[in-house]
Amino acid sequence: MTAREAIPNYEQKRREYTNFAIRGIKKVCAATGPREAGSEAERKAQEMMAAELKSAADSVEIEPFRTAPRAFLGWIVWSVIGGVAAAVLLNIGYALIAAVLLALVLLTVALEFGMYKQFIDPLYPQKTSHNVVAVRKPKGELKRRLILCGHADSAYEWHYTYWGYKYFKSPKLLIVVMALCFGSIFFTFGAAVASLLAEHGGFGGLASLAERPVWLKVLSYIAAVLAVPLLGGLFFKDNKMVVMGASDNLSGCFCSMAVQKMLADADLRLENTELIVLCAGNEEGGLRGAKAFCKTHDFSDAETSFIALDTMTDYDYIGIYVTDLSGTVKHDAPLCALMKDGARRAGYDIPYENLFFGGSDAAAATQAGLHGAAFAAMDPAPAAYYHTRLDTVESLNPKAMEACLDIISEITYLYDEVGLAPYADAKVSTKKA
Repeated sequence: MTAREAIPNYEQKRREYTNFAIRGIKKVCAATGPREAGSEAERKAQEMMAAELKSAADSVEIEPFRTAPRAFLGWIVWSVIGGVAAAVLLNIGYALIAAVLLALVLLTVALEFGMYKQFIDPLYPQKTSHNVVAVRKPKGELKRRLILCGHADSAYEWHYTYWGYKYFKSPKLLIVVMALCFGSIFFTFGAAVASLLAEHGGFGGLASLAERPVWLKVLSYIAAVLAVPLLGGLFFKDNKMVVMGASDNLSGCFCSMAVQKMLADADLRLENTELIVLCAGNEEGGLRGAKAFCKTHDFSDAETSFIALDTMTDYDYIGIYVTDLSGTVKHDAPLCALMKDGARRAGYDIPYENLFFGGSDAAAATQAGLHGAAFAAMDPAPAAYYHTRLDTVESLNPKAMEACLDIISEITYLYDEVGLAPYADAKVSTKKA
């Protein structure tokens, strides 16, 4: 049975709950403002969402966890300091120390940003963030579980995204700055390794500079020049400016909530699927809320699928994300295939996409062994509102919100009807025919 068949006056209800979502987002933004992870504003927003969910769920819990919100992007500052120091060390003859320093920098980037590990988190102040967990039980025997997840926190502003759109009407400034910063680090690391290979150690200090071949001197000078734009990384984000986060990602929270609320409004339950709405904390700080949720809950009693809904705003970019964490995590192919069929039920032929930069809460679920996938409607360029002060209620798009609610509703009913078994051999690809 489809959502259209199950829910009386479905089209009217879909519009009604799209309006519910938009009104709810506006209400939260007006009441709390920006929501740094672990802040009173984040907690207040989650209390408001929990209150809304009490009429739709059998149980609603607000679960605390400890986190370091500023640690996740702390690798940027460490990379700048390490890169500049390495360029100086290279030019005064200490290539080995420069190489070791940059190896540590690259390790930090790989673990914190590449794999979202809590590598440098102990170096930063800890706060208490929370997850809202709303459970609606099935009508019959529990056979499956579907978790729809948005995140309640909002991001620190990324200066170069905002300045890029403000002055150049595009995200190219962000791309250029990132390319220069990473290019500087990799070039300096390569130059240090080349110096070690040529000088058999690189411990010489100032006395050995005169003996270095011209090509090594040139590499050292270029590394010094590239250290200048690397300093621009210090201005990448503003810890004092947290954005409103209406689209990213109150839209994902309220779209998830709308599915559960729409069922309750019609006095309906899924036949064999427990429906959980998760409004996670501290996604922007490295998926910490979703990680805490997966760590503290045991879902071994039933097939469990986790769909992260992140940014329901850009209609032309609605997609199912089959990879995550900058392409390093592959999501569950059967779940992705089911989602595509669910979207077709709603009348949308949406593409599979790769998440080339960054991550979603679905990555935490996939890494924890659940069937995970991400669903989003955001220009990956990225959009002008992404992690900027432009992510206000004015960025919301009712057309996109309604389409996403329609798709997720049909995915929910299809999952309850057949589960993942019919898709066990599914293959998914982002290659266009």
